[in-house]
This record gives sequence, C-alpha cells and structure tokens, in this order.
Amino acid sequence: MGSTAGTLGDKLTRSEVGAQAYVEADIVDLLREADAALNSTANATSNPVPQTLKRKSIKTRLVDRLSPTKTQEPGLPLYDTRRPPSPVARSYQPSMSSLPLSRAPSVLDTAPNMPPPGEDSPSYIPYRRPLSPHRAVPGRPYSPTRTSTDYARPPASSNMYEPVDLNGSPRPGTPSSRYGGERPGSPKRPLPPAPLFAGGRPISRDSNATLDMSSIPIDPDDPFTEYGDDRPELNSRDSYMTEDTIADEYTDMDEKIDHYGPAPEAAQPRRGARDAVMTKKEVRLINGELILECKIPTILYSFLPRRDDIEFTHMRYTAVTCDPDDFVDRGYKLRQNIGTPRETELFICITMYNENEIDFTRTMHGVMRNISHFCSRTKSRTWGKDGWQKIVVCIISDGRQKVHPRTLDALAAMGCFQKGIAKNHVNQREVSAHVYEYTTQVSLDSDLKFKGAEKGIVPVQMIFCMKERNQKKLNSHRWFFNAFGRALNPNVCILLDVGTKPGPKALYHLWKTFDNDSSVAGAAGEIKAGKGKGWLGLLNPLVASQNFEYKMSNILDKPLESVFGYITVLPGALSAYRYIALQNDHTGHGPLSQYFKGETLHGQDADVFTANMYLAEDRILCWELVAKRSEQWVLKYVKAATGETDVPDAVPEFISQRRRWLNGAFFAAVYSLLHFKQVWATDHTIWRKILLHIEFIYQFVQLMFTFFSLANFYLTFFFIAGSLSDKNYDPFGHNIAKYIFIFLRYTCVLLICMQFILSMGNRPQGAKKMFLWSMIAYCVIMAYTTFASILIVVKQLRDPKQPKTLGNNVFTNLIISTATTVGLYFLMSFMYLDPWHMFTSSAQYFALLPSYICTLQVYAFCNTHDITWGTKGDNVAKTDLGDAKAKKGNVVELEMPSEQLDIDSGYDEALRNLRDRIEVPEPGLNEAQAQEDYYRAVRTYMVVVWLISNAILAMAVSEAYGGQHISSNFYLKFILWAVAGLAFFRAMGSTSFLIINSIHSIMETKLKWEDRMESKTGLGGGKKKFGKGWGNGGSSWWSGSAISSKVSSWAPSSWSGSSLGK
Repeated sequence: MGSTAGTLGDKLTRSEVGAQAYVEADIVDLLREADAALNSTANATSNPVPQTLKRKSIKTRLVDRLSPTKTQEPGLPLYDTRRPPSPVARSYQPSMSSLPLSRAPSVLDTAPNMPPPGEDSPSYIPYRRPLSPHRAVPGRPYSPTRTSTDYARPPASSNMYEPVDLNGSPRPGTPSSRYGGERPGSPKRPLPPAPLFAGGRPISRDSNATLDMSSIPIDPDDPFTEYGDDRPELNSRDSYMTEDTIADEYTDMDEKIDHYGPAPEAAQPRRGARDAVMTKKEVRLINGELILECKIPTILYSFLPRRDDIEFTHMRYTAVTCDPDDFVDRGYKLRQNIGTPRETELFICITMYNENEIDFTRTMHGVMRNISHFCSRTKSRTWGKDGWQKIVVCIISDGRQKVHPRTLDALAAMGCFQKGIAKNHVNQREVSAHVYEYTTQVSLDSDLKFKGAEKGIVPVQMIFCMKERNQKKLNSHRWFFNAFGRALNPNVCILLDVGTKPGPKALYHLWKTFDNDSSVAGAAGEIKAGKGKGWLGLLNPLVASQNFEYKMSNILDKPLESVFGYITVLPGALSAYRYIALQNDHTGHGPLSQYFKGETLHGQDADVFTANMYLAEDRILCWELVAKRSEQWVLKYVKAATGETDVPDAVPEFISQRRRWLNGAFFAAVYSLLHFKQVWATDHTIWRKILLHIEFIYQFVQLMFTFFSLANFYLTFFFIAGSLSDKNYDPFGHNIAKYIFIFLRYTCVLLICMQFILSMGNRPQGAKKMFLWSMIAYCVIMAYTTFASILIVVKQLRDPKQPKTLGNNVFTNLIISTATTVGLYFLMSFMYLDPWHMFTSSAQYFALLPSYICTLQVYAFCNTHDITWGTKGDNVAKTDLGDAKAKKGNVVELEMPSEQLDIDSGYDEALRNLRDRIEVPEPGLNEAQAQEDYYRAVRTYMVVVWLISNAILAMAVSEAYGGQHISSNFYLKFILWAVAGLAFFRAMGSTSFLIINSIHSIMETKLKWEDRMESKTGLGGGKKKFGKGWGNGGSSWWSGSAISSKVSSWAPSSWSGSSLGK
C-alpha cells in the first residue's frame, strides 16, 4: 500500500491542478478497502464463516442500508448506489451510481469523506432543513433541542405529468403546480402533458436516516450554513408568512431603505415561466412571399379529437405585402384554395379594434355555436356533419398596436395566433397585414372556459388578419370583400362586430333568407340591447331608454321598410349580404365601389356633405344595392335572427356614438332622396317602384321633423306648460304655475344656448358633468310638461261644459292624438308578443326624449366637421417584429421559436394570462387632432343655417299663438296629429310584415306536412303544388318559388327564389 501511495504521489506532482479531486477519490477507495479487509479478518478470527455466506451477508447489509427504517451498522464499507443528493441536502458523499447525472461533474462530488464530529463538539452545528419551503421567521431564534429528524425531507412527487385539465387549476405545465413558485432554483421549462411522453423521473432514495450521515465540519462563516446568509428577509414584515412584527437585526427603520433600484419599465418575465428562445432559421420564400407552416403547441395538440390533417396540426402564417385589392392578383392563396378546393357557402366577418377578451369570446363562442347548429342539420342538402367545411370565419383586427393583449391570448389559446413569427418587412417590402390560418376545434366562452367536442363544438376554419396599421373599419371590410372574398367567392357574407352575441340560430336564419328568395341582396337581424344579469342594467336610465328605442325600431321601423323592400340601414353588428349582388359591373361601378369610396376621401377633395355621408357607409351600400342598374335586389328584415350587444351606459360614450349615427343617417337620407331617380333605371316591377316612392315620401317627412325637432320641442313645451298659467288650469293658485313656467321657459332657452357652446368647444369626455346636468334639467322640463298634459286632460274630462265627442276641441286634439301614439306602441308590442319594454323602459325613454333632441342632435350637427376615425399619425412603418431578408435566391433568414417547448411556452403564457386576467393598462388618450379649416368653416355655416331656421319657426309660432288657448292653437294640433299619423303609418307597415310572415309560416308548415305524407305513401312523381313541379325523385317542400306563387298576391315584396338547401 505504501508503494501504491508513492506512485499516486508522483502522479499527483505530474498532473494538473484539476485532477486533484480524482486522485483524492482513489485514496479514499484504497483506505476503504484496507478498512474492510481488516474488519473481515477480525470477524473471521472470532467467528469463522464460509466464504459464500460472507458474500451473502454483505449483500444483505447493503439492502438494509438502503432501507429507510434501518441505520448503518458499524464496520460496513460505505458503498453507495444512490444518485447524488440535492445540494439542499448538504451532503458531500461521493457517488458511485451508474445512473445519468442531471448536471455536469463537480469537484464537490469527489470531495474526501471525513468522519462526522461528535455530538459534544461545539464547533459545528449541522444543517437542518426548515419545516416548510419558506424561510424561517426572523423573530424566532434557533432552538438547540431540535434534531435532524424533525426536518424530514418531503417525499418525492410520484406525479410525473401535470393534470390534463385546461379549465382546472393547476393548469398544464405551470410552475404553480409542479414546481413551487417559492422554491429556489425551480426550472423554467413547463412540463409536457402525459399523453405525449413516456418514462419517468427516478425516485429519490434519500431517507430521514441518511440526511446528515455524511456531514463534515464547516466554518462558522460558511455562506452555505443555516446562518451564513447575511441577506435580509425577502418577505414583508406585514405579510401573512410572519408571526410577529419584530424587525430583524439587518433592518433599520430609521434609515432609508434602498431596494434594488426603480421598478423596470418593460415587461418582465414571470417567475417560473420560460420565454421563447429565438433562433435564426433559413426559410424558403414561396413565389417571393413569406409563408410558414408552424406547429401548434403541444398542450393544444394533446386535446384535439382530430389530428388527421395539416389544418389541425399546423397554423399557416402569411405576410401580405400588397393592397387588399391586389391580394388575388399577386398570387396569394388561402388554405381553401390549396389542394382540393373547398366550396365556401358562408363567409363570416368579425371586425374588432381594441375590445377585450370578454367581448371577443362572447362573439366568437356564439359564432361557433351557430356553426354547430349548421352541422346538426343532418337532413339538409347543403349542410350536415361536414358542413363546417363550407363555412369560413374571418377575424380582422384594425391595427397591430391597437389590439388588446388579452384578445391575442384568447386567439393563441384557440391555436389561431403565435408570437414571434410575424415580420415587418419581407425582401424590403413593408408588410401590410399578417394572416394566420388554422382550423380550431376548441372554443372559449365568455367565462374563459374551454369548450370542445364534448360540448358539441365542431371544427371551424379560421382566418385571423391582423392589419399592421389602424386604418378604420371601412378598410377592414375592404380586406374582407376585395381580398379574402375574392379568393373564396362565397355565396353569403355575414358581418359581425366584436361584442355582439348572436343567437343560437341567428346565422342560420340569415342564411335561410337568401336560400328562400333569390332576389334578396341583404338581410338585417334584430339587435337587442344588453340588459345585464337579471335585467339589472335597466336600473340605468340610459340603458333602459336605449332598450326601448331598439325594441320599437325592431317592431315598427324595420318591418315597415322590409315590406317596401328597402331598409335604410343594415346594422354592421348583425347583417348579411349576397356576395354576387355586391360586385361591380364591367365598368367598375357598383355597390362596392361606392361603399369604399369614403376610404379615399381626404381634405378638400370631398365636401363636408360627402364626408359625413360616408360616416354611415352601410346606408350608402343599402341604397346602392336597391338602386343597382338593371337589377331588382331587395333588402329584408329577419326577426328570428337575433343578436345581443352592449349599449353605452355612460353619457360621454353615448353622445360620441350617436354623433356618428345621427350625422351619417341624416346625410345618407339626403343622398338617397336626391338620387331617387336611379330607381327607374332598375328592373323592379312598377308596383315595387311605386312602393319605393311612397317610402321616399315617408323618409322626407321624417327628415323634415328631424331638421326642425329643436323648434318643435320648444313649441310643444311652450304651449302645453304655458296653459297652466291660465287661472282656470292653475293647480297651485296665486299664479304659482305662471312663475314656474317663466322660470322653466328661460331655463330651457339658456340650456339650448349652453348646449351649442358645449358641443362646439368640448368633448363629452372632458365635460361629462355639464352634459349630465343638462340632461337632468331636460328631464325636469319633460316631467313638468307631462304633468301639465295630464292635468289638462283631467280638467277637460271633469268639466261638463266641454264636449267629449270627436271634433275641433281639446279632447280630440290632445287626448286622442296622444293616446293614439302611445296606444299604438302598446298594441304593436303585444302583437309581436314582446311587450315588456313598455313596462320597464318606456318611462325612461320619454323622460330622456328632450335630451335626444337637444343634446344628441345639437352635438351631432355642431361636429359635422369631425369626420376622422382616429387614424391620423399612424402612417409610420413599425420595425419591432424584425425583417425577413433574402439570403440566397428564395431563402430567407428568420428568428422564430427554436423548438416545440418554445411553442408550448407561448401557449402556456396565453393560458396563464387568461386565468390570472392581469389588468392591461388602457392606452392613453391622444390629443385632439387639428381639423381642416375648410371643414370647420362649412360646419359653422351649417350650424348657423340650422339654428336660424329653428329660431325663426319657434319665434313665429310662439308670437302668432302666444295669447290663444290650447284648443285654438293650429300648430300644436298639427304637431300632435302628425306624430299620431306617422305612428299609425308605421303600425300599418309593421302589421303587414307580421301578416306576410304568418302566411309564409303557414304555407311552409303545409308544404312540409304534405311532403311527409307523400314520402310515407310513396305517391308524388310530378305532382303540381302551386304551379311548381313536385317530383323528379326529390322532396323540395322548402322551395321559395313554390311559396312565391301563392304569397305574391298578398305580399308587396317579391318572394320568388330558388331552394338551395334546408
């Protein structure tokens, strides 16, 4: 042994310093062998044992040593087959294991083994693990009575994978479930789900008895000892983890505490989360364009019921570098155009700006439920189990910098978006839109819960177009119609806004309208105001008044216009168009050319009239469809297609919304009236043209009442409230009613003047209190006017001298006209089986009616110069995504996620953000942008003309009938009976619409019943039904042409059409 030691000593002098650890390990092994030999010799002398039995006892002792219930027997050699213990276990015992190591070899792994000190040695305190993964409380001193057995190591986790539950907690691969966020040194990579990987992590073999068996003496100032860390406690003294309020010795409350510098400004990585590692890859361009097929995240892949096609396993990214009008001409293709082309029957457009994830998921989940209904119609000739292949959903985001981050997380959770692959430039060409294509099989509801095939969700073909710049909603529709629509050539296009929740069958009813009638070019659904949970939203007067307004519009206005065949506006929140009807003619003129004309209007190239008209470009599109040359398209209202949307619940948002609506509607109505002669160039029948002219007369009357609404309101208040100044009608006596009238009269005049000043110099968001108090004052004036009307009616009914018959008296002019208007509202609401708004919202609407006139209308007319959409200054190209530069020919070099775990980390981050829902700061308000002097000047001229016209009317009528009684006031009679007459006209149109729909439903039911009977009896074969052939081996009970021949005699609109499916 001496010679061996000498040899090793010579070897040590000749070796490098780094080999000392291995030499020491050899010395320790030799010493152990010698010790074992001496022990065996002594045992053999005292108790002779056969050689075979000795080997067996050694093996038995090795097994006992590894048992957690046994301790090491003296005299045994320290052979260890364990993996290296955790650094926290504080063991320097060398490892003899053949298992693979989880880290590189270290000098500490081969440190010499020394016997532990005795218990009476005061120079060393062994390391003890705390009771919990948290640090010990600074206020509690160390107790010497505690032993190492009090701090048992927690058992190793046997759960090798995360629980497979996307909606539960903990979520797959999150540090909060597998790796405690408080444990130091926890790995940042998320764990993969169980179905994709096999194998397991070796079980730890540490036991309570072997934790401190190889401890060595450590210096008191060793930083790895229990008291060697001089850093202050990370936990706050006021946190839940502390048991007292005693400050530790390292904290001085009288001195200024310096932490770790100011808070970082940029986004910081979350503890336990792994950021995607970006590496450079060479990608070959396709026809000079950047098109990538990206794998979907592993967690999403593990939950997919279908993985048999690339559309389910890969997301396709396309960087579009051209204008939407050149999308097809430049050779761009969508997945539906690649391989075996798919027919697109229904193309759904969802436009969004900066809406949050709740609004987005409410709309998207509603759409996916509707698509599931299409696929559930197994007996349909158009739809069925694979009907989802005929439907494409296109989401268009207006501006990459404007989209809400949580909305992107929701899209990423569905597999329709991945970070890190989009680029600003491709071959030095600026990217105008980022297009992501994927067929998703999961949906997120408004509670951010995943829904899959178990809830009836079917695959949905998704196109997510994220525009690089904010170019307003009209440009988004140009991408939809001129780029993607031209590539897919769909039959029907449906437009939705983010925030609108379509009904379970709303999209089907819209599509069925086009299938029944081939002359329908557009259809509008019923928009319902969101009333909140339990209708608690109706406690807000603004919400209640808008609920009443929406309901009466859907009961009186839309049905009337549908009967005539021309609906003035198809709401962008829920409407549908036939794609072929939108196309331009061979000269380039048509509905779409006029629709997108407003996008190119700038400066003095367009007058204020044209600019404001295109604020309601959907109204222009409706008119161009009906008045299209050599065509006979009509527009329909579909009451069964419902959609719920949130309405403004605050005054500033309410005023700003109505400013664009009122201006656009007013100028679009003027445009259609000035161009009514275009109807004679269409192929409409003579009866249709007559009906359209009747509708034009009705619109002209409505337009006149809108223009003079300010004067009419003042005159109605002046005459009715002023009637109480008469001593015969004064309910208070002593001329109190006269003084109240004088006060309210001047208050009304001053409020109107103040309204003009506010509207021309302030934004609603900056003067919301003044706008609010003015609306409250108008409510008081309206309440007093209503009180005066009721009092006059009561006086008339009690006075025996006043006639109670129809004629030229107060009873007829005031009571009958008013009762007719309100009574028709109740009657039509009951006829449509929807009367609840009359009891819950009518009072709020009539109270706010003066505000609709004096606040909304004044603000709209005073801001006719404001035709911007907030896109000015967004024409600077962004470079934060990186560039795709050509390297060799069509090969480009990109930075993108390097491996599957990088894709998984982005998906895990999206799920975590949706779960935690960390508040995203709202973007700051931009300063008001300077407007052109030309627009401001024309705005001033228009407001002056409008104000003078209303002032002349109010002064002339008030002077002419100021001293006369209400019974002899001709103008008041005209106003009251005109309102009643318009209400009666709307009620007649609404009743006609209801009758036509009833006849339609009865005939459909009859045809369906007869078709069933024929299929049971086997008869049919060429049988005639209402002049149509009924045979050829098929059942076409739903034929729109069959219905047309019977309904045309009653219906003023054409029902002719062809049946394409059910």
